[in-house]
Amino acid sequence: MAKKVYQPDLVLTEKGFESGRAILAGENGRIEAIVTNGAIRDAEVVPLPHKALLPGFANAHSHTFQRLIRGRAETRGSSGDDFWTWREAMYRAANSVGDEDVYHIARMTFLEMVMAGTTTVGEFHYLHRMPDGRAYPDPNLLGNQIIAAAESVGLRIAMLRVAYARAGFELPPHPGQARFYEAPEEYLENTAALAAALEGKGEAAWLGVAPHSIRAVPVDQLEGIVAWARERGVVVHMHAAEQVAELTACRREYGTTPIDLLARRGLLSDTTTLVHAIHVTGGEMDALAAANAVICSCPTTERNLGDGIIDAADAARRGIRFAFGSDSQTFIDPLEDARELEYHRRLQIQKRVVLDGVDGVNLATRLFGYATAGGAQALGFDSGVIAAGRPADFFTVDLNDPSIAGNSPEDLLPQIVFGLSRTAIKDVFVGGRSILINGRHKLQDEILHLYQSVYQKVWRS
Repeated sequence: MAKKVYQPDLVLTEKGFESGRAILAGENGRIEAIVTNGAIRDAEVVPLPHKALLPGFANAHSHTFQRLIRGRAETRGSSGDDFWTWREAMYRAANSVGDEDVYHIARMTFLEMVMAGTTTVGEFHYLHRMPDGRAYPDPNLLGNQIIAAAESVGLRIAMLRVAYARAGFELPPHPGQARFYEAPEEYLENTAALAAALEGKGEAAWLGVAPHSIRAVPVDQLEGIVAWARERGVVVHMHAAEQVAELTACRREYGTTPIDLLARRGLLSDTTTLVHAIHVTGGEMDALAAANAVICSCPTTERNLGDGIIDAADAARRGIRFAFGSDSQTFIDPLEDARELEYHRRLQIQKRVVLDGVDGVNLATRLFGYATAGGAQALGFDSGVIAAGRPADFFTVDLNDPSIAGNSPEDLLPQIVFGLSRTAIKDVFVGGRSILINGRHKLQDEILHLYQSVYQKVWRS
């Protein structure tokens, strides 16, 4: 890629929104400098009039196949169990798709992410086997389909390969989970094979490990996975403390809660991301802060499942880092997740601006930082900031969009965080390459058509 200069009306740098500035991106897809408009003459100029340019979002927790169940489980069903209807819809989606379907679903999900300003995604991937539980000749076939989907759409992807060994403590295998299971030695062997295959992908795709949960991975296996990851310097992601029933089951097996167990076993570190971490004590928060671990909050999914509300202000005061994830794809909009982290707590305690001013950071800056640099850090990447040396991953918003009308450089960020319509996002660049132009992706029609075919097959057959 030749050098390019991107010239919007405003650029969000570490100083705030600046006018009269441009971004010089090098051939390596990284930012060489933030320059004055017109200062660079030996590069292609990309004019972006009436637009503001911001660092791209990093979605730290995604299950692409669950895009299929959006709206399909909003009923109690005949059993009257509100969560069971969701789980049964999820199992049906998981067990109704072939390898090509997985690719088409992932492309649809990733397209929607791009249209919301996302440039990097962490895919928490646990569809490993055929629907009947038999292994594919290539145990990473479905994972590679998702990686190929990200490449097709233009996203960077951290493939968080999931370990899933059991249905739960003293529970028999569940037929709905037949595609998830791998024996401990099988998991590490297959994960190592995927790591080797990704070595040539550079910054387009990389590996992380993801023991699903204490419920699904016994602690002795978990210790082996974490040791394997630490030897290779890869991130570890894991569900923890999402629902009260999970804490009860963990106490029955281990005599304590999931996060306390992780802390006692020395399994927390600055490369650990715990997804949800809603039902957490003060002592457990102290352990997360001491380890410099990340909490990946997924408010749009958590509100859909009725999981509960994290005390984000208490966590922030202790210095815990945050990221966001779209998780079950109930709604894909990083800014909606950012808002809800704050708004859910307001409803719970009946007070406003809960996270504002913690450690001297204003609310909009904090939430936007969680959605950008926070997510990237959780995935082991360095995007999320417009600065020299960082990836040229950014998106633009239309400064004339009605959702942010009346903006000025001083108040534009809070207007974006709390009021931006997703349709105001116009362009997305990854590594300096354009993947969304004026709200359209070049493969958009094809992706939508093929996804619709898969959806009809799953739900109308």
